[in-house]
Amino acid sequence: MEIAGYPLRRLRARLVEGIDLPLLALALSLSLLGLGVLYSASYENASRVASQLANLAVALAAMWAVAQVPPQTLARFALPAYAAGLVLLLAVALGGEVVNGARRWLNLGLMRFQPSEMMKIAMPMMLAWYFHRKEGAIRLRDFAVAGVLLALPVAMIARQPDLGTALLVAAAGFYVIFLAGIGWKVLTALTVLALASLPPLWGLMHDYQRRRILTLLDPSQDPLGAGYHTIQSTIAVGSGGIAGKGWLNGSQTHLEFIPERHTDFIFAVFSEEFGLVGNVALLTLYALLIARGLSIAAQAPTLFARLLAGAVTLMFFTYAFVNMGMVAGIVPVVGVPLPFISYGGSALATLFVGIGLLMSIHRHRKLVQT
Repeated sequence: MEIAGYPLRRLRARLVEGIDLPLLALALSLSLLGLGVLYSASYENASRVASQLANLAVALAAMWAVAQVPPQTLARFALPAYAAGLVLLLAVALGGEVVNGARRWLNLGLMRFQPSEMMKIAMPMMLAWYFHRKEGAIRLRDFAVAGVLLALPVAMIARQPDLGTALLVAAAGFYVIFLAGIGWKVLTALTVLALASLPPLWGLMHDYQRRRILTLLDPSQDPLGAGYHTIQSTIAVGSGGIAGKGWLNGSQTHLEFIPERHTDFIFAVFSEEFGLVGNVALLTLYALLIARGLSIAAQAPTLFARLLAGAVTLMFFTYAFVNMGMVAGIVPVVGVPLPFISYGGSALATLFVGIGLLMSIHRHRKLVQT
């Protein structure tokens, strides 16, 4: 049998070429689970689910395309991607579209584009490429240069302001620096410096950012304002109990107590409807995904591939930890989506591009560096 003159068997083989089935199965399981939760969170709105299905199709296509590219080719794109990301962030600062008081988007006519999402991938690629070039002779000054390369986009994203994305980009870059072998003495010194910088940073924060941190310490200070998100989400998490209230039966969700229930706070919807049992199953899926990614990183043949795979995998961990901690009230509300579950096309595409990078590295793991 042929399709457009192409044998079906060869077409099927071409489509699955380079695809790591365990990774794909885990990512799809999380995404399909997210579609079910989204249906409930959006009050059984089929059009919202259809929109996310379209986002998923685009994300899978991006994943497949990236999985076909060898790591050596990816390394050659690291510097141009990083430079392009900085230019686009500068364009946002100069003339980006303002949405809900934040200047984060570029209006391209037919669509809006958020350049900060691009930096979640470009940043670890850039630093992995940089350390790969210094392999065998990495010095303290190289870590200092890497810190500057990381600080530039993080500062530009934080000024939009977009603290959640800035945190994720900073974490992705830090993981590369850490995996590249920075010493514990340097890390300790940087930690002390970071703690010492907290008072001046407090003065530079926006009012709403300071309120989020104060609300984390005591949400009851402003139960109908800054503390509302945390109070309602923790009520939903606790009310789910052991087995949950059942799909489509979450009272906090359907009585409209949970804000941003289809995006940043969708974990509250999931917890209320599926309870502790559902949360354990969700954490197991994330743990398996992270374990698979770290296994791929350990088998990578080059320093660039190892650093990139490790950073991308730990980025998945950061997404999940920050979002769940935010919903449970143990970290400030910073606007980080639950990976593969929350509604949104840009974040979903970024996550699947990360999966594609892991697949590319795994596919070419037997290549010997020349």
